[in-house]
Amino acid sequence: MVAALAATISLTGSALRDPAESAEASSSPGGTPAIIAALERRDAKDAGAYLELGLAYQQLTRETGEAAYYPRSERALRRALALEPRNAATLGALGSLALARHDFRGALAYGRRAARLAPYSALHYGVIGDAMIELGRYEGAFAAFDRMVELRPSSSGYSRVSYARELLGRPQEAEEAMRLALESAAGHQERSAWVLSHLGKLALSQGRTAAAARRFRAALAVSPGYGPALEGLGHVEAARGRRAQAIKLMKRAGESASAAEALGDLYRLSGREALAQDAYRDAFEYLRYETRYGVHMSLDLATLQVDHGIRLGEGLALARRGYRDRPSVVGDDALGWALVRNGRCHEGLTFARRALRLGTRDASWVFHRAMAERCVGNHAEARKLFRRALDINPHFSLLWSRVARQHAA
Repeated sequence: MVAALAATISLTGSALRDPAESAEASSSPGGTPAIIAALERRDAKDAGAYLELGLAYQQLTRETGEAAYYPRSERALRRALALEPRNAATLGALGSLALARHDFRGALAYGRRAARLAPYSALHYGVIGDAMIELGRYEGAFAAFDRMVELRPSSSGYSRVSYARELLGRPQEAEEAMRLALESAAGHQERSAWVLSHLGKLALSQGRTAAAARRFRAALAVSPGYGPALEGLGHVEAARGRRAQAIKLMKRAGESASAAEALGDLYRLSGREALAQDAYRDAFEYLRYETRYGVHMSLDLATLQVDHGIRLGEGLALARRGYRDRPSVVGDDALGWALVRNGRCHEGLTFARRALRLGTRDASWVFHRAMAERCVGNHAEARKLFRRALDINPHFSLLWSRVARQHAA
């Protein structure tokens, strides 16, 4: 049913919201902090001001990566809602905040309430679709994305197209949609850098390092020092065997769990284990820090632990908890991998197979499936899958790609 429905998704995809749905603070003198300062001086009974303030705090989080602004956004939006309980824009903003915190059931509830009040607002269908994607409700998600693009084609809609196509194993079509997102983002610095970085990630996920490097550099030309682009370039350099350069880029990428984890992997490959452990501790701290401000990070913490053999039993418990928040193909893969790493081979294989049910061409997921097949003794099938993972992307993991090469022989 999902495969048949996918044919109708001409323009839909990303469960990750792009900056198109945020206030354009960069065009204002003083940027987002100045906007916030002005809004905080507005009338305490002005619902519109509280809505703008809540959105501005979400924008500031995107610009800085600082999760501490989420509670401030929530307080402002709840004040706006108390003053105007049937304001669809405020409900939609609360839905966007719930998405950012990985509270997908909450986001779905807010998105539906907003859409009932304003059925012709495209952004509400984006919230609904994003939430449904993460809850594993793909038919509903694709229908919501179709409605979003029908109402207003935009970089937000096109990026969702791209992610949907990526999940369905259609990387070239995913790239086409992301190129449309780039055209729609013209003139917006943050949005353009975001889209270019995602184009780089798409190329990198297919092992196309030269194309990925061009796109990450293009993102940096638009927004110098943009963390995701620096991190992406670091992975390109690592794939080319230039570890020292990769390490420098990961250090420049800023404070994020993914960059810290990659830095740890690079140190480990270089035989600098003490530095690797320091970097892994930083990655854990970044994830735990977000949990203090209401972000559901169980699945991310589980994957970090399981990938690196750190407290595997605790990692499995986190994966089970995270799966309840995110019962999707992403959750299937994470839980399946955690089960396999804990020796729960048959149970892990069930989830590893489910993770690929949409046809997703993700080399890491295929590798996890291969490890699950090997775990239960299906060695011939495992070898086929190891080769398939490497065919998709021979550089899919700093640590695990070489394991795939060993088992593929």
